[in-house]
Amino acid sequence: MAGPLTSGKVSSKVNLAKKTFAIVVAEWNEEITEALYDGAVTCLKSHGVKKENIIRKSVPGSFELSLGALWLAEEKKVDAVICLGCVIQGDTPHFDYICQAVAYGITQAGLKTRKPVIFGVITTLNHQQALDRAGGKFGNKGEEAALTAIKMLNF
Repeated sequence: MAGPLTSGKVSSKVNLAKKTFAIVVAEWNEEITEALYDGAVTCLKSHGVKKENIIRKSVPGSFELSLGALWLAEEKKVDAVICLGCVIQGDTPHFDYICQAVAYGITQAGLKTRKPVIFGVITTLNHQQALDRAGGKFGNKGEEAALTAIKMLNF
């Protein structure tokens, strides 16, 4: 079951072959984040983004996505940043603090740089829910994040 953003190609008013996308990928929950990355890259390339115009940077975990995104968005050559991470709830309130901080930080990076900085972070209750959103029965949220970046560049 694909989400509303994954239903076909997006027509673009801008020449995506001339745009540079940075993707920041959290290393934590690597099985999930790599699947998200693959979905995002496949989507960007299918919309005409050149492979050489896709920059990948890794950060240790989802908490670090905000600063990585800010650093990349501050680069003149970068047109949009996609943040990919996965936070799975555990037995402590750590999940709540991380999710809130990451959402806030990614939002602030976009507002500060006035560039699209996209929240492609899966926040789930368990590992299976994450798999379902990283290419499973609920589509690939990395692909959805890439489509969101394209749509924001067309805003």
